[in-house]
Amino acid sequence: MQERFQAILKRRLQDEIAKNPPLFPWETQLLEYPDCVEEQSLGLVPVWGWTVHQSQLNLPIPLPDQVFWQLLAKCQLLLTSSMPLGAKLVEVVESMFPTDTQSINDLAALVLRSSYRSADTLTAPIESDYFDLLPRQQMALSLMAAKQLLENLILPISLSQPLVERQWLTTVGSLNIRVELRNSGKLTSLMVYGKLPAPGILQLEGNNSQEFVKSETCEIPMIEWQIDRSQSNYTLAVKFPELDQQPLLLAIQVKI
Repeated sequence: MQERFQAILKRRLQDEIAKNPPLFPWETQLLEYPDCVEEQSLGLVPVWGWTVHQSQLNLPIPLPDQVFWQLLAKCQLLLTSSMPLGAKLVEVVESMFPTDTQSINDLAALVLRSSYRSADTLTAPIESDYFDLLPRQQMALSLMAAKQLLENLILPISLSQPLVERQWLTTVGSLNIRVELRNSGKLTSLMVYGKLPAPGILQLEGNNSQEFVKSETCEIPMIEWQIDRSQSNYTLAVKFPELDQQPLLLAIQVKI
């Protein structure tokens, strides 16, 4: 009788799965995939080329790629927001823990302190895997990562500090961005240089206009922009079509 019951239950489960197949994490609806992928179509598959940069973050344990990517995407949405850093951290992480906003606020205040450098200050021990952590530990780790990501993605520059550089690791090498502020008489120019690990595009936007430069090789493209003193925030998009479908966004904050 038990074997017959298990056989009936198995058949019903198979029928249910056939009618409503489960989705992969990246799918919002059922999609048909070919039996094999041709080499020329590999560039159309998102490979999360930016996530290798996680190795540059000062975290006690690594984040899963999908968690890192979610944090990076949320941070990029808030780059030009006028919210203070603490509010940005809460905004980035609270969608991952929607039922415990108060704990996120409390932990964000701790993460903002210079003395709070690792999640091992929490009462529970840190394990080797993010998904083995307690929710409070996951929140702390996510907030720490978000803070470092925002610091990496925002480039403050001024006449007293006219040069800023950032490096971002990718799966094909290191991306180096250098931004200079030059003042010559009445004109102030923003110079953006990019040392690219692969053919790509730099696109600078601000004050309802944009400039872009495309590099077919790994040469150093450059954008020169005349500063409008009424505009203090600019967005720099770095695009590698063969590396990742999503561009890397950085915010340049100019103070004159």
